[in-house]
Amino acid sequence: MRSEFFKRLRERAVEIHVEDHLRSRLEKGDKLRVKLGLDPTAPDLHVGHLVVLDALRAFQDDGHVVVLIIGDYTALIGDPSGRSETRPVLSREQIDANAKTYFDQFYLVLDRERTEVRSNSEWLGAMGAADVLRLMGKATLQQVLQREDFADRLKAGAPIGAHEILYPFNQAYDSVAVRADVELGGTDQLFNLLFGREIQKAYDQEPQDIAVFPLLEGLDGSLKMSKSLSNYIGLTEPPEEIYGKTMSIPDSLTEKYLRLVSGMSETELKDAMALKPRDAKAALARQLVMRLHGDGAAARAERDFDVKFRKREIPQEVTELVANEPADLVATLVQAGFAKSRGEARRLIDQGGVRVNGEKATPEATLSDGDVLQAGKRSFVRIRVR
Repeated sequence: MRSEFFKRLRERAVEIHVEDHLRSRLEKGDKLRVKLGLDPTAPDLHVGHLVVLDALRAFQDDGHVVVLIIGDYTALIGDPSGRSETRPVLSREQIDANAKTYFDQFYLVLDRERTEVRSNSEWLGAMGAADVLRLMGKATLQQVLQREDFADRLKAGAPIGAHEILYPFNQAYDSVAVRADVELGGTDQLFNLLFGREIQKAYDQEPQDIAVFPLLEGLDGSLKMSKSLSNYIGLTEPPEEIYGKTMSIPDSLTEKYLRLVSGMSETELKDAMALKPRDAKAALARQLVMRLHGDGAAARAERDFDVKFRKREIPQEVTELVANEPADLVATLVQAGFAKSRGEARRLIDQGGVRVNGEKATPEATLSDGDVLQAGKRSFVRIRVR
């Protein structure tokens, strides 16, 4: 059974460091402390987080303790991973408000009784200047600047905030503070996780093994799922939103979503992937709503989608248009190029040639995120509200 658990983990992870060491500990039956750190830089979690949350649940089911670290202190700095510019600094009030939304969402997947939740302000906020200097002395500036995002910014002549150098040290010290045996993260976190191993060794701890998992692309099909990019499916969104957004992903991503976040068994996956692309995506949408809201909500969301979209013959692949909130219908028709002026847009609406989610629209209508705007018989855009 132990070897079977490692096999499943290896199939899902992109990389494991150090693979033989982690396999040995699992096969011996060691009880491990498995860490995941999340900075509350935005409220709510999204479907992309299910990739690592499912891996954490698998560790729990194998008898290990999951340590979730809310990065309320590191969020003050901002993770530079994958960034081409310095993140804006959040206030303590923003961070605390965002963090409050996380807790119930964790337990949509994790077992509450086997989850240890910590805030890294417990130890990082208690550090004095001398403690910070000792921590910074555990590695070199050259090591930190080797990370790809910093190296790219240096090459481009883009600024790097001095405070950003602190981030990998602080995140690494989290592993020291909780004595992590294993740390999980996305592929964009590989440098931070490896750096944690080095800092643990500098504090005379056995270095953590790490497992990194693939990132999930968002609704645009190219960039990683992120609330800041408005290409996400939120874990706490209404069932109809989750279903509709899932149906809007490109067909090319359906199999990846099924494998990474559906929670389906191997048999269910094979059955879903044998379906026609539209039906496979519907199976994925139904499964995601069921995971997050239950069977009844999944059935209602599917019926709602059928009424609004399939029966109105709205195509599955629809061009997206980013609009400001609130999205005024008349202005959006002009923005989308469906009308040359506001006057022409109003005439088009008055003539019954404009529909929102298949229903005839009025000039006073406003558009919400995910709505499909139709002008005439063949012109469609899906609205993405900033």
